[in-house]
Amino acid sequence: MKPFFRTIAILLLFCMVLACKGPENKLENSMSTQNPLDAPEVRQHLFYPRTTTKTDPPAGAVNIDVEVEPGITIGCRLFTADKQSPTILFFHGNGEIVSDYDDIGPMYAQHNINLLVTDFRGYGWSDGIPSATSLLADSRVLYEKLKQYLTDNGYSPLLFIMGRSLGSASAIEIASVYNDEIKGLIIESGFAETLPLARTLGINSAILSNLSEEQTFNNGGKISSVTSPTFLLHGQLDTLIPLWQAEKLHAECGARSKELQVVPGADHNTLIAVGGMYYFQAIKQFVERVSGISDWRKLRRKFKENNQ
Repeated sequence: MKPFFRTIAILLLFCMVLACKGPENKLENSMSTQNPLDAPEVRQHLFYPRTTTKTDPPAGAVNIDVEVEPGITIGCRLFTADKQSPTILFFHGNGEIVSDYDDIGPMYAQHNINLLVTDFRGYGWSDGIPSATSLLADSRVLYEKLKQYLTDNGYSPLLFIMGRSLGSASAIEIASVYNDEIKGLIIESGFAETLPLARTLGINSAILSNLSEEQTFNNGGKISSVTSPTFLLHGQLDTLIPLWQAEKLHAECGARSKELQVVPGADHNTLIAVGGMYYFQAIKQFVERVSGISDWRKLRRKFKENNQ
């Protein structure tokens, strides 16, 4: 082979080798940055999605479908007390779906609070398969699009973020990213550390042995950057997410105004059943205090309106 053609052949071979290595390198980089919680053997213990067909909302509520990425839509339901009332954007717990709150939404409305409940991927009538990465990424998109929906439809800018159990990861993610935009953060039965919860859920300890909290949801680390007023509710007898988890969230929270309310006799799933109306009154008092709303001002305004 002549020198010129030999050089061309070597260059072509070199380019072919680089082309073959490129995708492998991309795959390796992708795998190295992938959230360890997205592994199939972890997801099957971490998420318990329930599916349902899309149902009509009850009176006083509307369905809102949010596209979080092309082909993936998340189902939400908004219960309205009054457009001028504060709104809570609520991320529910594992195994729950939006329609589970059809009886609870009106209770918030009775306390002059709008409740906007959102599902996760693969839950309810939402598309996709749940994962740790998508849960956090979707929460940011849901916040931005639902906030815009509220603005476009004339709702008050008084917006609170609330997360229960698994939903605490979404709520704390939003609060840490959009801290200056929200009025306050509410956490019910939330966790500070993911790894102890993962062990309780039955995830193989060998999988978790090389992980740090920073590689997980890292609620405890994120909440340290949250300075918005924060209110935590937790059951005294919670064995799934023990009380020390809430105490650590409270201790790590960066807010000057922060409060932890322990519900005596309640476990992970019975805060409303045990607390009764106290549960809603406690949330209402926090929301009104942070929003600058008080009952005596409402009464005085109504009195003036009736006597003009």
